[in-house]
Order: sequence, then C-alpha cells, then structure tokens
Amino acid sequence: MHNPSLSQNSLHKERIFRYITKMALNNKIPSQLSSVFVLMTVLLSKISAERNFLNFSERCMGTRFSILIDEDSFEKASVGAKAAFQEAHRLNRIFSDYDADSEISQFVQNAEINRYVKISKQLAYILNESQKLAHETDGSFDITVGPLSRMWRISRFRKNLPEKSILEKTLKRVGYQNLLVDFEKNSAKLLKENMIIDLGGIAKGYTADCMLKVLKAHDLNRSLVDAGGDLVLGNPPRNKRGWKVEIGGRKHPKLPVLSLSNTAIATSGDLEQYLKINDVIYSHLINPHTGVGIIGKSQVTVIAPSGLVADSLASSMIVMGVKKSEKLIRSQKQISAYFLNQNCEKIHFHKLSSLR
Repeated sequence: MHNPSLSQNSLHKERIFRYITKMALNNKIPSQLSSVFVLMTVLLSKISAERNFLNFSERCMGTRFSILIDEDSFEKASVGAKAAFQEAHRLNRIFSDYDADSEISQFVQNAEINRYVKISKQLAYILNESQKLAHETDGSFDITVGPLSRMWRISRFRKNLPEKSILEKTLKRVGYQNLLVDFEKNSAKLLKENMIIDLGGIAKGYTADCMLKVLKAHDLNRSLVDAGGDLVLGNPPRNKRGWKVEIGGRKHPKLPVLSLSNTAIATSGDLEQYLKINDVIYSHLINPHTGVGIIGKSQVTVIAPSGLVADSLASSMIVMGVKKSEKLIRSQKQISAYFLNQNCEKIHFHKLSSLR
C-alpha cells in the first residue's frame, strides 16, 4: 500500500491530542499525562505547519477508502467527501460479486446463455475495458476468474492444492472469450453456465477515478483518493510540487519516493502474503492460465494516467511477469512500472517505462 503525506499514524496522534486537550480544558487530565500532553502539542503543531489536509474515510468494496483534501473549509470538504463516498457505494452496488443484489451478480444469475442482456452504461463500460485488456494480455487479465478465485480461497485456507478433477472442472467455467460485450447497445452475454464475474482487478481504480471527479465537481481539485491502496491524485497541495508517495511501500532501496499529481498508482502482489505447498511458493493472486496462485514472490506498482488503467495493468503484469510486461507497456502511453521479484532471500528490482 502507498503512503500519502499525512500518515494514518499522524491521524491517530491527532485524535489522541484532541481527546487529551478536551480532558485538559475540563481539568480532568492526570498529572502523569502532562508531559505527554506537552509532547503531543509540539508534535501536532509541527504537523499542522507542514501539512493541513483534511482526512475522510469509510469502508467500501471490502476495504478502507480514504480521501485527503487540501482545503481550508471543513464544511466544503465534508460535503464533497460525502458525495464522493456516495458515488463509491453506488458503484459498489453495480460491481460487487459479494452482493447477490448487485447489478453484476444479477446479470450473471439471470443471464440466458448466448443471449444479450441490457445492462447499465457504467457496467457496460467496465466490462468492455476489461475485455479489451484481456485480449491485449492474452487472458492474463480475465474478469471471468470468479470460480477460480473462490476455489483458491478454499485451497489457501486448507493449505492444499485443489484436486485435479475439481481444478479442471472449475477451469471450464472460466475464459474471457465466454463473455461478449456490445458497448454501443449497453448489453452483454455469457456463453457458458455457472460463470462468475470478478471485477476486483479493475473496479477500485475506476471507482477512485469517479470519486475524484465528484470532488473536482465540488471545487476540491487538491485531493487524493486512496481506494484500498489504489491511489488517484488530483492537483498538488498548495506550495507543493505534488503528493508525496512511497512507491510499492518502499520494500526495496531502489523503490523511489515520488512527488506526483494528476495521475494514479496501483500495486498488485505482495512479498509477504503467500502459501507454501510441497516447497513451492504460491501467491494469493490467481493465474488465470493455470487456475492456481501465481508461483513465486512478486510485486508490481504501476503509475498511469487513471486509476482504471493503473489498477488493471498492475493486475495483468503481476501474472505476466517482467519480460511480457515490458512488451505490453511499450504499447501504452505514460506508464511506469516497478517490479520486485524475490528468489530465496534476494529481491530483484526492475523498472519499466512506456516509450510515449
């Protein structure tokens, strides 16, 4: 996960400071806390002098969404943030495969095989963008992996590979070629039964894009949206070149700390979250080609013009690996990618950039 300038640690300290201040004003602060009170006063004075961002957060899409806003008016910022979160929850009701009543769930449950069904414009858009990338990556990005995701979740819990017969049966329910989208007519159809669409590799980035648009519509252009680690950045804060972002969580000395604005960043993979079975290391992330977790420890962080592109490319590249990703990235515009691959105890670093 990336770290914007105002850390969660700082926010916790600010809440503690406000509580202690209230106690002190009511003469209820114990004498043994007086030194802590002085220390917190000095610390928060320094934070306020360096950065004056307003922070709002809510849970959405199974994770924590946060908004940082560089704005003097708390009322103006809170109105904009509330509208942005409302947009996030609205999109979740379209994209969530965990919600049986969501639009994507209803589409899958009620779809008649090989017959187009009318869907909303935004669902048609996200499905169409997903299918375009699936073709570009030869299926390394595949939103039909829902059945495999659920199977692999059980395997990780049991710490065993799925039985061969179950894996083969599940793989037959997967394949981006079995989803057709008519974007112009806002419709889509499935070619196989019991398919499950999983938009986890693209929905959060797109949602963050939409949230930033809402914030800009409220004249809150100096904003940052953190959708569970997928960052979409607006204009830089006042008197700053950009938002300070630690690329890839700074798990390697070559990973930079960048000052960024009007761009997006997403990370896929994790060097710590893995499963070891029969001396083979598997990621928690699915390889659509094999049906089980990606082999090895790896992580990729992508910087792109939008959250949708950053999120979906990161999800693709973690499956493709460095060499294939290098070819893909050459066909893109304004893309940078930072790879970490761990073999034994050594971590290898690779930086890729598009030529345009």
